Amino acid sequence: EPRSPWCCLAWTLVIGTMNSLVFLLNLLLMFVIFTIVLLPTIVVVYFGFQCHSQVLHSSARYCKSILDDNSSSALIILGFVIMSPLLVVAMAIYCSLARRLQLLVCFQPYSLALYKGGRWCCARGRNTQLKAWV
Repeated sequence: EPRSPWCCLAWTLVIGTMNSLVFLLNLLLMFVIFTIVLLPTIVVVYFGFQCHSQVLHSSARYCKSILDDNSSSALIILGFVIMSPLLVVAMAIYCSLARRLQLLVCFQPYSLALYKGGRWCCARGRNTQLKAWV
């Protein structure tokens, strides 16, 4: 049966808040995974740009004694080359965790705010056959 207008508004706010929290949890999980997996690329590209004379040209000891312009360019190229496979690995890890934790199933439709008697699919009765991309 339909809800009253004030009850519908209250449930819309509750469902919107819950969906926003699930979205932020997904975003935080994705940020952490991508940061950890892409850390080698970030470090290599950072040192390459830091020690190149045409970009930042740091006065650090390792830039003067170990890295010249050619080796800095090689670091920059290496960093961008290893980025592609690491992006695939990071996305695979995120998708497997999101599927295992069933985070994408926790999004609630707004029709729960309009009618009484809807069920919260994240709270009970999880379907083990669901896929994260469906």
